[in-house]
Amino acid sequence: MGDLAIWLRVGGKINESLNYVGGDYEMLLLKKNVTYGGLRKMIAKLLNVDESVRKMELNFETGVPFKPLYGVTDDRTLELYMHHVRQESTKYLLLVTVGEESVTHGKVSDKAKTEDQNLSDSYIPGLDSINEVPNMANSSNVAEDHVLPELFSNSYVNEMPMEMPCPADSQFVSPTPIPSFVDVLPNASEGNEQGTAAEDVCTTPVEPYQNVPPIPISVVEVDVEGSGCGDQTCVEEGIYGEGGILGEIEEHRIFRSKRELMTCLSITSMREKFQYKVFKSKPTFVVVRCVHTSCSWRVRAKKLKKHTCPTDFKPVRRRQAKSWVVGECVKRKLINPGRVYRPRDVMDDMKRKFGVDISYSVAWRGRECAYDNLRLGTPEQSYKLLPGYLHMFMATNPGSVVNLEVTDGNKFQYLFIAFAASIHGFSYCRPVISIDATHLKGKYRGVLFTAVCHDANQQIFPLAFGVGDSENDASWSWFLGRVKSVFGVNPALVIVSDRHRSINNAVQEVFPQAFHGICMYHLLNNLKTKFRNKTKELEQHYIRTAKTYNLQDFHVLFYTLCSAVPGVKEYLEAVGLDRWTRSHAPSRRYNIMTTNISESLNAVLVKVRELPITAFVNEIRLLCQKWFHERRTKAAGCTTMMSKDIETKLEERKDRAQAMGVICADQYTFDVVDGERNYCVDMALWTCTCRKFQLDQLPCDHVLAVVRKTPYQAYDLCSLYYTREFWHETYRGVISPIPHISSWTIPQQISEFELQPPDVRTVAGRRRKRRLPSIGEELPTPKCSRCKERGHNRATCQNPIALHPFDEAECPGSNLPTRQPTHPSDQ
Repeated sequence: MGDLAIWLRVGGKINESLNYVGGDYEMLLLKKNVTYGGLRKMIAKLLNVDESVRKMELNFETGVPFKPLYGVTDDRTLELYMHHVRQESTKYLLLVTVGEESVTHGKVSDKAKTEDQNLSDSYIPGLDSINEVPNMANSSNVAEDHVLPELFSNSYVNEMPMEMPCPADSQFVSPTPIPSFVDVLPNASEGNEQGTAAEDVCTTPVEPYQNVPPIPISVVEVDVEGSGCGDQTCVEEGIYGEGGILGEIEEHRIFRSKRELMTCLSITSMREKFQYKVFKSKPTFVVVRCVHTSCSWRVRAKKLKKHTCPTDFKPVRRRQAKSWVVGECVKRKLINPGRVYRPRDVMDDMKRKFGVDISYSVAWRGRECAYDNLRLGTPEQSYKLLPGYLHMFMATNPGSVVNLEVTDGNKFQYLFIAFAASIHGFSYCRPVISIDATHLKGKYRGVLFTAVCHDANQQIFPLAFGVGDSENDASWSWFLGRVKSVFGVNPALVIVSDRHRSINNAVQEVFPQAFHGICMYHLLNNLKTKFRNKTKELEQHYIRTAKTYNLQDFHVLFYTLCSAVPGVKEYLEAVGLDRWTRSHAPSRRYNIMTTNISESLNAVLVKVRELPITAFVNEIRLLCQKWFHERRTKAAGCTTMMSKDIETKLEERKDRAQAMGVICADQYTFDVVDGERNYCVDMALWTCTCRKFQLDQLPCDHVLAVVRKTPYQAYDLCSLYYTREFWHETYRGVISPIPHISSWTIPQQISEFELQPPDVRTVAGRRRKRRLPSIGEELPTPKCSRCKERGHNRATCQNPIALHPFDEAECPGSNLPTRQPTHPSDQ
């Protein structure tokens, strides 16, 4: 691109409402490769001012309510501003604010020196005794001019670097503009009464979600001559890596918020083995000082001096190791919801990184603070954020269906979500839906409802998700009603579920024309409970009876089952033979005889179900977004006629078909000899007497044996649901990401709506996270990977392990028994 002409507005200032008032208009022509420093020089030359003496701020109006002004502070933000100007040159004016003369060539002005001396003399009297320091947060004796006007601007502009004095005996570090945080330290003076002792003055100066505008905080000066309270150590690449909150406190470093400055101070105190107290704190500045009486280290506003307390002063208790600081240190390790990170692990990490011993309760609260930061707030704040999140979800994924039901008092009741990509893809899947529900494990509990099916490659295809209070008739009817309104009714629709009574009632009410099948595995567990003495016979005969395709084979197997387990015939006939057998089903169930696909999805979300509601919904979106992308790519790379799983299955059947004999009756009818049995194949009707061909819509072994002897093609005999084209069309839709919360544009009606969490009866004790096993279900026993024994895992293993197995021949004095050979190779 060529040169760019921009409009300037100069001579005015920014008022408290963040509006630029006064001034005149000028125009500049910028080269395409102009830098931020070059732009400042051009403006300084245009206005005839010395930018090294007078502070200059550059901003432009964004037009969005949540950030009306945006600071131009470096080359990156300059390029962003030029991009806006290229879109509409007359809309984005560059607002130039020139301050009063405050700094002259690296020396602090006389006024600043005077007020600095006044503050150090009058603001903290009685430096010899900490207990004598009054609470200055509410003191009326402190004049307002004690805050240096040269160091703080009354104008609030995000990402605006400050021009600071540069002492000759220290190294200058150019300010690096960093985006502001939303969370800012509250006023430390709130809640303190006049005359409070120094030990009680705001030692926890932060609340995680106070909505105060962020103000950049900068370090002005560092006393390089102070020895400090402990040994100086370099910044270790640890929890945050290099830089970040664990970076060194140095001159001209700009922090994104006051909270970040306090976090850095707390972590620095733990690393360098000293303690400090906050004596005064306001949204614009903070005053802290080392707790040791002989140490002159202190931080006043943006001016920092290193502590000079003696090196042998090693307090055991670390005042700055607060729970919110610990949370900032460990939150990077909690990004993955599935990671197990116990409070004991937090204690070990803090000891290893900083040499600080913290209690179990501090470690637990620190982990909870980290969870709140990573999970979009507390559970209560997550419910309030949900309407805005759903609005952005609909904006970025048009065509999706979202239903949010609330009760009186705006309390959450039901939530239904169906992705537009899932609605499109269901038309290319077999019409067999598996439904199930699983419990959520968060503070307000609830139940997750899921509806899934199989794609052409026999993989899980998510259709819809719902959240309700519990599994009851009302919640299941509401969820299935939404499924019906979104996906419609297919005459061949089959619904598979467990035997929950509410599911049965809801299916009969919402889908009276659909066939409702039962998961044969859940029914087997019910049989094991009723016939406890015959579990072995049940497992031996029941599965074969349920899975068989042929009616004649079913009668033989069912008779054997009833003979082995007396009383089971009446029980299974009361349930309904058509609901649990493949051979009697009035509609095609294909190969879906269980709800394993629903159970598998629940297992994938086992850790995600602990998250607050908004973070939970977002994790579901991320999972589906990942699945759709991976499978779309896999389907696009498929070069066979069928999907990869079906191709593998056909190859296996072709191998078995080679051993079969084929006798032709006419051009359509064939007799296939399979061992001791004969099967009749009719190519005109697409049938085989084994019934696998017509029920699965996929050629069986006998049909493939006929294909080897005739001009028929195996691919022409497969259902379209298994083809590569249907597989690719299933995942053609895209689930789009949702931008960060700072970029959301929410209508006023939605932003003003405060969704409240549901009413939940609090149960005493720790919330259960492991589900209760179903009737007859046997949970697998964990096996230790260290000692190979069952009943515990590696983390809790206490068995001694021999480092070098030996026998008496190797160690004659040992009383251990001689190791016996256990394998032929040991002989």
